[in-house]
Amino acid sequence: MSIQTINPNTNNMVKSFEEMTEKAVNDKVKKAQLTFTNWKEISYHQRADLLHKVAALMRIKKSELAKTITLEMGKLLAQAEDEIDLSADIIDYYANHGEDFLADKVLDPEYGEAIIRNSPIGVLLGVMPWNFPFYQVVRFAAPNIMVGNTILIKHASIVPQCAIAIEKIFEEADAPEGLYTNLFISGKHASALVSDKRIKGVSLTGGEEAGSSIAMEAGKHLKKVVLELGGNDAFIILEDADIEKTVEWAVAGRMNNNGQSCIASKRFIAVEAIANEFIRKFTDKLSKIKVGDPMDPSSQLGPLSSEEAAVHLADQVKRSVDEGAKCLLGGKRVNREGAFMEPTILTDLKPGITAYHEELFGPVASFYVVTDEQAAIDLANDSDFGLGGSVFTQDIERGKRVADQIDSGMVFINHPTWTQADLPFGGTKRSGFGRELSALGIQEFVNKKLIRVSKLNDPF
Repeated sequence: MSIQTINPNTNNMVKSFEEMTEKAVNDKVKKAQLTFTNWKEISYHQRADLLHKVAALMRIKKSELAKTITLEMGKLLAQAEDEIDLSADIIDYYANHGEDFLADKVLDPEYGEAIIRNSPIGVLLGVMPWNFPFYQVVRFAAPNIMVGNTILIKHASIVPQCAIAIEKIFEEADAPEGLYTNLFISGKHASALVSDKRIKGVSLTGGEEAGSSIAMEAGKHLKKVVLELGGNDAFIILEDADIEKTVEWAVAGRMNNNGQSCIASKRFIAVEAIANEFIRKFTDKLSKIKVGDPMDPSSQLGPLSSEEAAVHLADQVKRSVDEGAKCLLGGKRVNREGAFMEPTILTDLKPGITAYHEELFGPVASFYVVTDEQAAIDLANDSDFGLGGSVFTQDIERGKRVADQIDSGMVFINHPTWTQADLPFGGTKRSGFGRELSALGIQEFVNKKLIRVSKLNDPF
């Protein structure tokens, strides 16, 4: 297994790390289990204090942490700084609201008294992706630390310095050893680790193959699992949309994070009445995007996360064109060093063409023209994925009606699918199951324990 920092701006290797031995991993799991026995007894106030310290340290270290993100996976530096801010906000959110979210729920049974108490379940394993190396981790770790669970993280192998940085922040915040632990292990080793009796639940954000592997092991061993997998979000443009604003959001929704987001706008579906105007202005905007070094503040599009990712995306585009798709813009690798891909628009897509079915993880947009609102809904739902989606219209009630018919976990009106601490995040179909963030995200790995008090004269 290769755990390496390779700068995707140049494809040069910066630093490499050794995978942990079986003994080292076992010792880490043992420590996490021992820490759980104490941490579950700690008050919510003490847990919140620790999380606030972690958030504060992230903000203090924002500049250096953002540069590490950009170095390892190519995110534009300003967006990397935004990721650190969002991550700190999420940590503070759960520190501020966790106790209320986990408060006992008083029931009103026919006889006696009863409450539901949210109790921690133990050591949890998180398998995390490279595209948001801080945000993805904290949205899993922060609520569960607040619950009273302890956390093991298998981070993506291409962002090892981000993984180390997060663990060090917990150490600097005086977290007890074993509360938050980074594991340098392979994906195969992570799947095998699910069988360990000391691990009580697993959360994975990543691809379908990894999700299927983790879910299979979790199911075999009867363990709770949360999966956030791929997406192929529809971006529906109705005839009454404000086209200028819609085009701006279309560019942001597709190109954010260099196009490498599960909730990126990927399938642009325009009704005939507005399609020509939209695609003309959308194409013009994308054609003027400045591609360059993600550390350069003037760059608007950086590299993909790795050379492997760039090769894969370019191959998906080529196969799609060979199968009958038309390339309106771009379609090739950028002629420079690094893992770069041109801003690209594909159209004339039909069932059977690669880009119609597969998630395109990078700066490639798929464009469709449909006759009317119902055809847009039908096409949006003709996908194995169901993560997010968006509807653009000046008639908000119409937007709500359309959103209600989209088969996905999230639908935004007049905005690309997005994320914030107090909104639930998750999908349906092959995009996974379970929810993160908001009050829902803290409820996934808890034992909802019923405590009932009977009186002597209650019936049996």
